[in-house]
Amino acid sequence: MRRIDWPGDEASPRGSILFLPGRGDAYEKYLETLEQWHRAGWRVTAADWRGQAGSGRLGTDPVTGHIDDFGTWVDDLAGLWRAWKAATPGPHVLAGHSMGGHLVMRALVERRVDPSAAVLTAPMLGMAGPPLPLRVQHWVAKLMTRIGAPTRPAWKWSEKPGEMPSSRQSLLTHDEARYDDELWWREKRPELVMGPGSWGWVERAYASRRVLDAKGAMEAVTVPVLLVSTSNDKLVSHDAVVRAAERLPHGELLAFGKEARHEILREADPVRNRALAAIGDFLDKVAPALSQ
Repeated sequence: MRRIDWPGDEASPRGSILFLPGRGDAYEKYLETLEQWHRAGWRVTAADWRGQAGSGRLGTDPVTGHIDDFGTWVDDLAGLWRAWKAATPGPHVLAGHSMGGHLVMRALVERRVDPSAAVLTAPMLGMAGPPLPLRVQHWVAKLMTRIGAPTRPAWKWSEKPGEMPSSRQSLLTHDEARYDDELWWREKRPELVMGPGSWGWVERAYASRRVLDAKGAMEAVTVPVLLVSTSNDKLVSHDAVVRAAERLPHGELLAFGKEARHEILREADPVRNRALAAIGDFLDKVAPALSQ
């Protein structure tokens, strides 16, 4: 797993944050936020998931995201967490965006990690789309993995292979400069480019969601969790995030509306600043510096 580290303040450390990005993401997209946390005194680490960005590929082509099971990623996170926690000052915070948020929640539910607090932005606790029962969505995905190669892409990327869809920004952020920053990184580092997920990824995503939806799963999580979401999200289910905040014993929700799209930490400044301020206040409350 490719990772990046900011050392933090050795004299009076604020604590440590481990950040995991979303499906198809690379940690380069979040350098601005990670640097801000570093300047606030945090020791910061981010990592690319196995099979995407700088951590290689698991499918049959360089752009389709594939995984055998989300449990593989949970195992990776648990191993990274143990080694990282042992080498960094507390309090230890686990943060994840989108699919990264899903996997952090899965690791919390399965008690594979033990952070002082968790922060999830636009977590993929449900996918946007037709309001069909989860078991039906999962059945369809299973069928699609059996009538063709599970590694084949589950949706079309663009009319021209390798070219970014023209409507992609409208799903992610209102901020053109931050969206262009991602495109710049993709041009400079082509190995970061990833397109659609595979049918195998889709089927395993539904299977993993059923783990989270199980009765008593989130209710048993004792870690304080801040969920940051927007009702304007066209990629993940905002309603699922709201339900999660209600299920978690120490869950808190910061909800945005039409002013925010999926990538809240890469949104225009009024949204992004509000989200970062809320994250800072939350961590000061539930994970204060050990010297305080």
